[in-house]
Amino acid sequence: MAQATRTVGIFTLGGKVNQYESEAIGELLEARGYRVCPADGTCDVYIINTCTVTAESDRKARQIIRRAISKNPESFVLVTGCLAQTAPESIARIEGVDFIGGNADKCAIVDAVDALVSSGKKNREPTLRLAPLEGAPFECMSIRKFDRTRAYIKIEDGCESHCTYCIIPKARGSIRSKAPDDVLREVRELTENGCREVVLTGIETASYGRDLDGYTLADLLEAVDAIPGIGRVRLGSLDPSLMKQDFVDRIASLRSLAPHFHLSMQSGSDNILRLMKRKYNTEMALASIERLRRAMPRVMLTTDMIVGFPGETEEDFRRTLDFAERAKFLMIHVFPFSGRRGTPAATMSGQIPMDVRRARAAILSALEASIRQTVLEEEIKQAPVSEVLFEEHKNGYALGHTANFLSVRVKCDTDLRATVKAVRLLGTDGHTVDAEVLK
Repeated sequence: MAQATRTVGIFTLGGKVNQYESEAIGELLEARGYRVCPADGTCDVYIINTCTVTAESDRKARQIIRRAISKNPESFVLVTGCLAQTAPESIARIEGVDFIGGNADKCAIVDAVDALVSSGKKNREPTLRLAPLEGAPFECMSIRKFDRTRAYIKIEDGCESHCTYCIIPKARGSIRSKAPDDVLREVRELTENGCREVVLTGIETASYGRDLDGYTLADLLEAVDAIPGIGRVRLGSLDPSLMKQDFVDRIASLRSLAPHFHLSMQSGSDNILRLMKRKYNTEMALASIERLRRAMPRVMLTTDMIVGFPGETEEDFRRTLDFAERAKFLMIHVFPFSGRRGTPAATMSGQIPMDVRRARAAILSALEASIRQTVLEEEIKQAPVSEVLFEEHKNGYALGHTANFLSVRVKCDTDLRATVKAVRLLGTDGHTVDAEVLK
């Protein structure tokens, strides 16, 4: 059993899957007597859970590793995650790293912490534990804790899409789904403990169940919906090709599923989608969007868009702008293309100058702001009364979201966190909707 005085700081880079994994590792460490503390303080042990989506992600991971070593040169430093999986040698070159573990067996890092603490000595060379991803099972981990409103649950790992700009299949391996009973057990326990919203997420959430015997994401959502006391349920980022008629018909009747979906679109040009090796074109995507809007009239959609992809002409970019206007997304996360070494896109012909990429990103961002303003104003007019799950209380305002993901603030001295209140929507600044709580 570890000494209770041993402190562990966990740095997490990347998205919701990494956050979930870090939380699960933290709970395992606490069960062994460690105290998980803010990672920006001085700790006995540091764990860095890395991301490798972009070259900037890699740079930031190495910077954080060095910062942890600088804070406490005697601390034990353990590195896991996607950069550890794809480029362990780049981490091993950093003096002071004790352990490097990949993505197939992340929880092994807990035993590694125990071993280092028991030895009382830092390693001269880092211990490597990089189990093969090929044929690896889904690593079942779970969480019991959550913030006052929401918990993220990882239901899927791996990706087999091999988009030309993405390194993630090399970092995460093939599709692996969490057993339905394990998902339901975790959701049930969180709900019984007072969690008001669960987000089911994965590396490629839409692929959940592909490795199971006939069990699908729709089956899972229906089973979650039947859990007594279930609050809101959201899904992580989804491939637009998921939204076929049968799937949409099944999810439209679920009482718990929030009418908001993040569709990972990436471009509004069929030519660029082809170069990216995405699994759909714009006609298919728009058809999916229309199916959702017919079945769920209050649904809101958000997306990601990459601009300046190799070979993107002015006409391709104009098509992306046209698509954005037709789709009427609530929000578009806009990224200028950043070549990721090790992916086909990094060496494709037709690389776009960075100043052009940034200029296109600024144009699309300005259009996105205009569309969002219009979408918010129309929603306020058409559905002025809504329910908000409040998540924060800050500077005299209660802050939260509607089920369809409108960001709402209410001027209020009372802390409304973890409560659901009916509100009247009053107006918007283009980002947040002002509202008042109905008596």
